[in-house]
Amino acid sequence: MKLRCPICGKTYDEPVQRCECGEPVEFELFEGEPYIGKSVWERFWDFWPVEPALEFSLGEGDTPLVKSRLGDEFGVKLYLKNETVNPTWSFKDRGTFLAMSYALKAGYKTVGTVSTGNMAASVSAYASRFGLKAKILVSESAGDEKLKAVSVYGGEVIRVLGDYGRLYFESLKLGEKLGVYFMNSDNPFRIEGYKGIAFEIAEELTPDYVLIPTSSGGLFRGVAKGFLELYENGLIDGLPKLIAVQAEGCSPICRAFREGREKVERFENPRTIAKAIANPYPPSGNAVLKLLREFGWGCVSVSDEEIRKAQKRLALEGLFVQPASATGIATLEKLDLPEGAKVVSILTGSGLRTLKDAPAGEITECPLEGLENCLR
Repeated sequence: MKLRCPICGKTYDEPVQRCECGEPVEFELFEGEPYIGKSVWERFWDFWPVEPALEFSLGEGDTPLVKSRLGDEFGVKLYLKNETVNPTWSFKDRGTFLAMSYALKAGYKTVGTVSTGNMAASVSAYASRFGLKAKILVSESAGDEKLKAVSVYGGEVIRVLGDYGRLYFESLKLGEKLGVYFMNSDNPFRIEGYKGIAFEIAEELTPDYVLIPTSSGGLFRGVAKGFLELYENGLIDGLPKLIAVQAEGCSPICRAFREGREKVERFENPRTIAKAIANPYPPSGNAVLKLLREFGWGCVSVSDEEIRKAQKRLALEGLFVQPASATGIATLEKLDLPEGAKVVSILTGSGLRTLKDAPAGEITECPLEGLENCLR
């Protein structure tokens, strides 16, 4: 079990979460081969850093890859990786399950996370499933309605007063002191869990492009590592081009990429409807930036107007997603893709978590006696 810092290269034999240089660490590439199995955890058994606790699985992963009609408009073959059908409606469940498997094996009694959205609900749900206590740290501005969706699973929700930007790092420090295992956005086991998305895509097709909504950078790093492991093990012939997608109102990684900077800087005064990816200072930002440059990948930001339009277009195909999930589709307007390219857009989370901001459809009223005319 060796971890490595993708920025300075320092290696660790113990399961630390961040390097001494301040950057996130990750497991070195795994070697193995796929097997026949019911779940992605079983089929890619060689590629996980900890044995998945399958008896506690809620059925996360193995999500559908849906062919989309929207690709016809852009002359591409478009597929949607529908992560909204995970147990708590987002891709976070993959990482949570694997990180929880480690926490259980390591003997932790309490786990935690810093989040106000999908990850908070995921950790709360899986902690109950695994029989562990959960400490969910949220900002003082977190709405009561959103927190109900977290506390209903049994986790203890703690509203933290003060600088929310410091909370991520403070939680890791206090967790180590108090014996609470914090599985925040770019926890190394969480990154490993996200590899399953790449594995499942490769089982069905060989994509040319993969569009990834990007916030902290954990999902991007996980999908990238998955494809890299497949390639290094000779299971795919080449790497797809990965595109990190951010909202224009909070796009620190894209800005640094566009301006040729070596490091991501804090994005001041973020404003976007895509709150799930509105991280002004992403903890994995520099690691993502390095991957983009090393492999010639890309970063594209989209406006709120473009996001709303994409969200509505997906809904008309029967897929209601949160605004952050629609950013990949919004990106199609800006990418000059080759004719017939195979493109996968990852739909990260369900719109049912953001009903407050969802566009309302038209509702008509009709008396029963006049129903025939209304149906015409």
